[in-house]
Amino acid sequence: MSRARPGTDAPEWFDRVDPATGQPGLRFSCTMCGNCCSGPPGYVSFTLEEAQALAARMGVTLERFMHEYTHDTPAGPSLREVQGEFGLDCVFLDRTTMPGKALCGVYQDRPSQCRTWPFWDGNLRSEADWKRAGRTCPGLNNGTQYTPLQIRLIRAEDRA
Repeated sequence: MSRARPGTDAPEWFDRVDPATGQPGLRFSCTMCGNCCSGPPGYVSFTLEEAQALAARMGVTLERFMHEYTHDTPAGPSLREVQGEFGLDCVFLDRTTMPGKALCGVYQDRPSQCRTWPFWDGNLRSEADWKRAGRTCPGLNNGTQYTPLQIRLIRAEDRA
């Protein structure tokens, strides 16, 4: 099946009907496993507005937030990572409040990159890419059905 070019309405692979639901789109519900927030080194990008919201949530100045919770990377500033049991965890990943679950300590103000998981370009390029992401994310193909339009809108938010 053809994939849409950016800015077109051409069908993408997730426009097909899901045999499990009889509807087009993809299913996803977060299981609070923390796999998307932990693992090998990575980047969590954010905008200035997101940094300001996170600083306010933490009750610190923007300067202090940038110093204590971020680091510079070749891709620009990123949230810090801390060594955890499962690899490098996002500095805001909380594995203690609810044993057996991984919670985002800044959930209401998390960056767009976090809000738009798993509907990232890299996961949506092909069904094979979606399945690859599903090997580490037990929430993929389970739970809430997202329509193709919802998926495109979420993906567009990550691109903004």
